[in-house]
Amino acid sequence: MTHGGLKVRNVVLALAGAAVLVLKGRYSGPLEELVHSYAGNVSVSFALYFAALSTTLALRRPRLVAALSSLAAVEAFEVTDGFGVMANVFDPFDLLANAVGVALAVAVDLLSAT
Repeated sequence: MTHGGLKVRNVVLALAGAAVLVLKGRYSGPLEELVHSYAGNVSVSFALYFAALSTTLALRRPRLVAALSSLAAVEAFEVTDGFGVMANVFDPFDLLANAVGVALAVAVDLLSAT
Protein backbone atom coordinates (compact mmCIF):
# COMPACT_ATOMS: atom_id res chain seq x y z
CA MET A 1 0.00 0.00 0.00
CA THR A 2 1.31 3.49 -0.80
CA HIS A 3 1.97 6.13 1.85
CA GLY A 4 -1.09 8.00 0.62
CA GLY A 5 -3.24 4.88 0.86
CA LEU A 6 -1.92 4.15 4.34
CA LYS A 7 -2.69 7.69 5.48
CA VAL A 8 -6.28 7.41 4.25
CA ARG A 9 -6.64 4.02 5.95
CA ASN A 10 -5.18 5.46 9.16
CA VAL A 11 -7.65 8.36 9.16
CA VAL A 12 -10.58 6.02 8.58
CA LEU A 13 -9.48 3.72 11.41
CA ALA A 14 -8.83 6.65 13.77
CA LEU A 15 -12.32 7.94 13.03
CA ALA A 16 -13.75 4.46 13.63
CA GLY A 17 -12.11 4.46 17.07
CA ALA A 18 -13.54 7.92 17.78
CA ALA A 19 -16.99 6.74 16.68
CA VAL A 20 -16.87 3.88 19.19
CA LEU A 21 -16.02 6.40 21.92
CA VAL A 22 -18.99 8.58 20.98
CA LEU A 23 -21.43 5.68 20.62
CA LYS A 24 -20.41 3.49 23.59
CA GLY A 25 -22.96 5.16 25.87
CA ARG A 26 -25.78 3.92 23.66
CA TYR A 27 -24.72 0.31 23.90
CA SER A 28 -27.02 -2.07 25.72
CA GLY A 29 -26.40 -5.76 25.54
CA PRO A 30 -24.03 -8.44 26.74
CA LEU A 31 -21.22 -7.17 28.98
CA GLU A 32 -22.81 -3.72 29.02
CA GLU A 33 -20.99 -2.66 32.20
CA LEU A 34 -17.60 -3.60 30.70
CA VAL A 35 -18.39 -1.78 27.47
CA HIS A 36 -19.46 1.36 29.30
CA SER A 37 -16.42 1.22 31.60
CA TYR A 38 -13.62 0.33 29.20
CA ALA A 39 -14.66 0.74 25.56
CA GLY A 40 -13.67 4.40 25.75
CA ASN A 41 -10.14 3.51 26.82
CA VAL A 42 -9.77 0.84 24.15
CA SER A 43 -11.23 3.01 21.39
CA VAL A 44 -9.22 6.14 22.23
CA SER A 45 -5.99 4.14 22.39
CA PHE A 46 -6.91 2.49 19.08
CA ALA A 47 -7.67 5.84 17.42
CA LEU A 48 -4.57 7.52 18.82
CA TYR A 49 -2.33 4.75 17.47
CA PHE A 50 -3.59 5.32 13.92
CA ALA A 51 -3.32 9.09 14.26
CA ALA A 52 0.26 8.71 15.50
CA LEU A 53 1.09 6.17 12.80
CA SER A 54 0.28 8.69 10.09
CA THR A 55 2.99 10.96 11.49
CA THR A 56 5.61 8.21 11.83
CA LEU A 57 5.45 6.57 8.39
CA ALA A 58 8.79 8.05 7.34
CA LEU A 59 10.60 6.68 10.38
CA ARG A 60 12.56 3.44 10.49
CA ARG A 61 10.11 1.70 12.87
CA PRO A 62 6.82 3.59 12.50
CA ARG A 63 4.65 1.00 14.25
CA LEU A 64 6.91 0.82 17.28
CA VAL A 65 7.12 4.60 17.63
CA ALA A 66 3.36 5.00 17.14
CA ALA A 67 2.56 2.23 19.63
CA LEU A 68 4.92 3.44 22.34
CA SER A 69 3.98 7.11 21.98
CA SER A 70 0.25 6.33 21.95
CA LEU A 71 0.52 4.09 24.97
CA ALA A 72 2.61 6.67 26.83
CA ALA A 73 0.05 9.39 26.10
CA VAL A 74 -3.02 7.47 27.21
CA GLU A 75 -1.33 6.04 30.28
CA ALA A 76 -0.07 9.50 31.27
CA PHE A 77 -3.63 10.79 30.87
CA GLU A 78 -4.83 8.11 33.30
CA VAL A 79 -2.21 8.54 36.00
CA THR A 80 -2.33 12.36 35.94
CA ASP A 81 -6.12 12.44 36.24
CA GLY A 82 -6.75 13.83 32.77
CA PHE A 83 -3.56 15.94 32.78
CA GLY A 84 -5.28 18.03 35.45
CA VAL A 85 -7.43 19.58 32.73
CA MET A 86 -10.17 17.03 32.09
CA ALA A 87 -12.22 15.06 34.58
CA ASN A 88 -11.10 11.47 34.78
CA VAL A 89 -11.96 8.69 37.22
CA PHE A 90 -8.93 6.49 37.79
CA ASP A 91 -9.42 2.75 37.59
CA PRO A 92 -6.34 0.50 37.42
CA PHE A 93 -8.09 -1.58 34.75
CA ASP A 94 -8.09 1.52 32.52
CA LEU A 95 -4.34 1.04 32.15
CA LEU A 96 -4.92 -2.50 30.85
CA ALA A 97 -7.75 -1.34 28.57
CA ASN A 98 -5.42 1.28 27.07
CA ALA A 99 -2.81 -1.39 26.33
CA VAL A 100 -5.50 -3.62 24.79
CA GLY A 101 -6.54 -0.74 22.51
CA VAL A 102 -2.98 -0.20 21.28
CA ALA A 103 -2.43 -3.95 20.83
CA LEU A 104 -5.68 -4.24 18.88
CA ALA A 105 -4.62 -1.32 16.69
CA VAL A 106 -1.24 -2.89 15.96
CA ALA A 107 -2.95 -6.16 15.04
CA VAL A 108 -5.42 -4.40 12.73
CA ASP A 109 -2.53 -2.42 11.25
CA LEU A 110 -0.50 -5.53 10.51
CA LEU A 111 -3.48 -7.37 9.06
CA SER A 112 -4.64 -4.49 6.85
CA ALA A 113 -1.32 -3.09 5.63
CA THR A 114 -0.77 -5.71 2.96
